[in-house]
Amino acid sequence: MKKINVLDDNTINKIAAGEVIERPSSIVKELIENSIDANARNITIEIKDGGKNYIRITDDGDGIYKDDIQLAFLRHSTSKISKSEDLLKVHSLGFRGEALASISSISMVELISKTIDEETGIMVEIHGGILQQESEVGSPKGTTIIVRNIFYNTPVRKKFLRSDSAESANITNIINKLALSNTDISFNYIKDNKNMIKTPGNGDLKSTIFSIYGKEHTESLISINYSSDLFSINGYISKPLFNRGNRNYELFFVNGRYVNSKLLSKAIEEAYKTLITINRYPVVYLYIKVDPKNIDVNVHPSKVEIRFNDDLKLIPKVTDIVKNRLFEFNLVPNITLENKNKQKTEEIIDILDDKPKNTEINKNNYNKPLLKKEYEVEDIEQINFVKEDKIETLDKSSVRENKKSIQDNDSSRVFPELNIIGRVFNTYIIGEDSISNTMYMIDQHAAHERIMYEKFRLQYEKESVVIQPLIVPRTINLSHYDYELILNNIELFNELGFDIEDFGRNSISIRGVPMLFGLPDNNNLFMDILDNLNENISNKYDLRAEKIIKMSCTNAIKAGDSMGHIEIKSLMNDLKKCENPFTCPHGRPITIKITKYEIEKMFKRIQ
Repeated sequence: MKKINVLDDNTINKIAAGEVIERPSSIVKELIENSIDANARNITIEIKDGGKNYIRITDDGDGIYKDDIQLAFLRHSTSKISKSEDLLKVHSLGFRGEALASISSISMVELISKTIDEETGIMVEIHGGILQQESEVGSPKGTTIIVRNIFYNTPVRKKFLRSDSAESANITNIINKLALSNTDISFNYIKDNKNMIKTPGNGDLKSTIFSIYGKEHTESLISINYSSDLFSINGYISKPLFNRGNRNYELFFVNGRYVNSKLLSKAIEEAYKTLITINRYPVVYLYIKVDPKNIDVNVHPSKVEIRFNDDLKLIPKVTDIVKNRLFEFNLVPNITLENKNKQKTEEIIDILDDKPKNTEINKNNYNKPLLKKEYEVEDIEQINFVKEDKIETLDKSSVRENKKSIQDNDSSRVFPELNIIGRVFNTYIIGEDSISNTMYMIDQHAAHERIMYEKFRLQYEKESVVIQPLIVPRTINLSHYDYELILNNIELFNELGFDIEDFGRNSISIRGVPMLFGLPDNNNLFMDILDNLNENISNKYDLRAEKIIKMSCTNAIKAGDSMGHIEIKSLMNDLKKCENPFTCPHGRPITIKITKYEIEKMFKRIQ
C-alpha cells in the first residue's frame, strides 16, 4: 500500500475548482452573482472564443476594500455569511466563498476594484492561484475582473471543453436567467465584439422578457399575482396556444435565484393538463418569495437545486393558482378577417400552396428542380382524413414510394387479412380473422403514426424532402441562445427541408419550408426541431429520426377522430405495407388480439 500524502494547497484548490468551475459559463455565473451581491446597477459581460480565452465582467457595485483584496481569493472567504446559523437565512446569491479562489487557481485573473470612499482603486494579477503583482490604479467605483486562458494549467479539464459556439450558448443561457431574475439591473452582453443583449434595468419584467425573447413571445403571456402569509407568487404564464417542445422555457426563481425544480414543473404542467397537447410545455416565468428559513439552497455548489419545507404546501397551491388564472381568460383564439386581398396574402404566407412543387432537396442547391421520381402507381382514389380543422391526404401512391424498400419484407404476409367489423370508442378498429378465429383491435392513432413514420424516414434517408419556396419569406425573432443554435446547425435545417438565411440581430429569414402530408408545414415543425435541438448533437441521423417520430405523432389521426369505412380500409392496407406494422415509433403496440377460444372461456361456454 502506498504512503498517504497530504496534498498541498495549490493541488487542493485545483481539485475543488472542478466542483465549482465546470466550464466558462460557470465563471460567468459566479462573477455576475458577485456583482449582483455587490449592489451593482449595471453589469457588462464580454467574452471571446466562447469564454475559453477571455471573459470580462464589469460592474458599478460596492467594490472591494484594498485590505480585503487578497483575502477575497482565499477559499471559503466571504462577506455573505460569518457563522453556520447564517445558512438558514441566506439572502445573497453567493455565500460559499469558493468562486474567486477556484477561478484564480485554473486561469489567469486580473482584478481591478474601488470602493466609493477610497481615492484610488487596487489592481491584482493572479496566475494559477499565485499572486503576480498588486498596485494602486485609477478606477471608477465598482469591480472589473478579466479571466484569461481557462484551465491552462489543468489540460485534462481543458480538452473536455466544447466548441466556441456551444460554450457561448451556455453563457447566453446563464445571462438570460440572471437578467430575468434581476430586472432592476441593466445587463449588457458582448460576444466577439458584437452586442448581443441589452436589458433596460428598469425593474419591469415584461420589458426584460421583450429585450431577450422578442415581441411574439411577450405578447403571448398572462400576468399572475398571488400573496399569502407564507409566500408570494408573481410573474407570467403563457396562453395555452403558445407552447414549446421542451421545458427550457419553464423558468422558476425563488428569492431572486433561478432554481431547477421538477416539483414546480410538475405543478405547472398539471395546471395546463387538457389545455395543451401531450409533449408540449408552457412558457412560464414564475417568481416565488418565501422566508429563507423555509427553503434550503445549500444542496449543490451550483446552487440551482432547492428544497422546500413541506409545511408550506407550496406545490399544490401553485397548480391551483395557475389553473384559476388561466380560466379567468377567454382562451379561444382570435381570428381577424381582413380585406380579401390581404387575407389571401396571409394565407399564402402561413400555409402556402397545397400542391407540392416538383422540387427536391439537393446538397449543393436545395431549391434546384430535379427530375421527378417515377413509381408504379395504381389509379386509386385519394382518401381524406379529417383531422380537427384541416384535411390531410393519405394516398396509396405514397405507399408505392416505399415499394422498393419494403416489397420483399414479410410483414404483409405476417399481418393477417381482416374483415373490418367497425370501431369502438372512436379509437379502436375491430377486425376479424376468420381463418384463425381471432379478433383484433387496432389503435388508429398508433397505426397512422407508424405509416407516417416509415414514409418520412424514407424521404429523409434518400434526401428527397420536397422544399416549397415561400412567396414572402418569414422573419422570426429569436432569443440569442436559439439564434446561435440555429446558425450552428443550419446544415441540419437544410437537410430537413428549410431554406434559412441569417437576418442579423437575433433574427433569421425562412425562405423555404418542407412539404409534408401534401401541405407545407413551417412554423410548428421549425419550432419543434429547435426545441429538441441542443448543443451536444453529434449524430444528425439520430436527430432526424427523433424529428420524424415527433412529426408522425403530431400529425397522425388522433383517438376520437372520425373515420369512415373507406378510410379504415385504406389505413389497414397501408399498415400492412409497413416494415413493422406491430408497434408505433415510440414502441407502443398498434394491435392486440384475442382468440375465439379465450372469448368463449370468458362466457363460460367452455371449461
